[in-house]
Amino acid sequence: MRDLGRRVAAITGSGSGIGRALALDLARRGTRLALSDIDEKGLAETAERCTAAGATVTAQPLDVADRTAVHAWADAVVADHGRVELVVNNAGVALAATVEAMSYEDFAWLMNVNFWGVVHGTKAFLPHLRAAGEGHVVNLSSVFGLISVPTQSAYNASKFAVRGFTDALRMELAIEGSGVSCTTVHPGGVKTAIARSARMDASVSAFAGSPESAREGFDRVAITSPERAARLILVGVERDRRRVLVGPDATVIDLLSRLPSGLSQGLMVAGGRRGWSRRSAR
Repeated sequence: MRDLGRRVAAITGSGSGIGRALALDLARRGTRLALSDIDEKGLAETAERCTAAGATVTAQPLDVADRTAVHAWADAVVADHGRVELVVNNAGVALAATVEAMSYEDFAWLMNVNFWGVVHGTKAFLPHLRAAGEGHVVNLSSVFGLISVPTQSAYNASKFAVRGFTDALRMELAIEGSGVSCTTVHPGGVKTAIARSARMDASVSAFAGSPESAREGFDRVAITSPERAARLILVGVERDRRRVLVGPDATVIDLLSRLPSGLSQGLMVAGGRRGWSRRSAR
């Protein structure tokens, strides 16, 4: 998978952010692209820009939570392009709420996109990757798949699940000596719209201030561009890395995750209590 320019790549969540940056990077290499997103306007813009860069592009509005639709899309990609060798399960959503306040409906919504969307994309495309004789699956986890954070229980659950799912798949493929491999990606703060479009419950206010201030806080710590994230991910594919950390903050958080849990969680609790005390005093 070193010469990505001669490949066919399928990318979910390609209407903006990391998905769009990946599509544009691959388009400039000459990769043929199959793009999808639930955001039809953003998807159309990405497809137009990739076509202008010289790539052959197909685009399909898609809800990755819909298993039947994802499998139909995978079949359509191969029908349109003849094969597929790179699959990036990038689509994702965010939710901030305490465990007690979070609704089951919001929890299910997030898991259906962030976890089941990855499962659907992986299982739908694996037979086609095998048929191509080689291939690579890239599944987007998060630094929140490395550590747990208050008010992010649902997001943590989904991203830890993606990590466990992809690590197990990687080992299965290696054991059987398959020409297909996979990589788990853990982005830190990347300048995307995910925080702006997140569902925010009022319960986050006691931990992070108002929902708007929580969004602004994410924007301030999002230090990595989508373009930089895309480059790191594609290097990871070319080098067949098991795991890709995106951003210097991801490297720090990975180190933090290796500390004894009592210590790492204790540091978060101490920081959370200081913030709680300041907001309670107002």
